Amino acid sequence: MATASARHILVNDEAFCNELKEKINSGEITFEQAAKENSSCPSSAQGGDLGTFGQGQMVPEFDKVVFNDEVGVVHGPVQTQFGYHLLEVTERS
Repeated sequence: MATASARHILVNDEAFCNELKEKINSGEITFEQAAKENSSCPSSAQGGDLGTFGQGQMVPEFDKVVFNDEVGVVHGPVQTQFGYHLLEVTERS
């Protein structure tokens, strides 16, 4: 089974999600800082780190990005029933 490690930031506003992505990509703020200061997910305490998980353990919208898109790049906004996510795949096997 495929596994991956990822981190994410969860917010309830798409425009704010895009704003955070720009700040991360420009180097104004790190992904970890952005997660700690803005993410509404409990993972924010770990800088958005979700650890390692298998395909099918997360919502489908998440899985699609985590198991198909480029590693080490900030993806999103990805909309789920929880809100808008920025995702960064840190490892995939």
